[in-house]
Amino acid sequence: MRIICVDDEPLVLNLIVHLCNQLPQTSDVKGFLSPFEALDYLKSNHSDIAFLDIDMPEMNGINLAVKIKELHPDTAIVFLTGYSQYAVEAFKIHANGYLLKPIEKEKLEAEIDHILSAKENTEYPHIFAKTFGVFDFLIDGNPVHFARSKSKELLAYLIDRQGAGVKRADAFAALYEDKLYDRKMQKQFDVIVQSLKKTLAENGIGEIFESKSGELRVNTDLFDCDLYRLLKGDVQAVNSYRGEYMTSYYWSSMTEAFIDRSTNKK
Repeated sequence: MRIICVDDEPLVLNLIVHLCNQLPQTSDVKGFLSPFEALDYLKSNHSDIAFLDIDMPEMNGINLAVKIKELHPDTAIVFLTGYSQYAVEAFKIHANGYLLKPIEKEKLEAEIDHILSAKENTEYPHIFAKTFGVFDFLIDGNPVHFARSKSKELLAYLIDRQGAGVKRADAFAALYEDKLYDRKMQKQFDVIVQSLKKTLAENGIGEIFESKSGELRVNTDLFDCDLYRLLKGDVQAVNSYRGEYMTSYYWSSMTEAFIDRSTNKK
């Protein structure tokens, strides 16, 4: 596990680096007195955890955390400060932890154990729909390949509808926006549906997709999804959302706006 520590006070920085080096989980610990030096390092290196002092003159820890998340969204952030009033502001950016100075070894260990446990709990399950950022449908962490991009988009749209039945004409309108649903396009849409069925069946997960009485839906009981986790209030899912949802599809904007309001992202 790689860790960076950033604090403008040399004595505090040396202490936190020393404590981190004593932990059995750590493989590399870097200390920085300057947030800008830390950012330069992270441009070509990854860190699993960043311990950041909040009250620094050049750039405060909260602004530094935002920049770190832009470079490495999966880096866990733990704030260090002597002022408890910063806690609310810190957690607005979904920090993973918060330690008051002077740092105690036991509390540091507890924070790291909590972060590692949370990371283990966010491992992709057997079948997982990743909707944050670019959409992907994963089996054991590997993206499913779709022969037709519109078939993949159809699956994404049905996942967005959260298991609700969708009339074929409505699904077509979402995928093709301003095209007329005439006989020619109905046949083309049938090809998209059949291609989706084939892809899922070839991957042994055909039962996820259902087509009955002119409606299409997905069985949400048969796969996991970051959107569904977020809507249930899962803290890790909320923290992993970076303001982007199914970015390739124009119809996703309404759900993205709802998520933004729910998580105060914008």
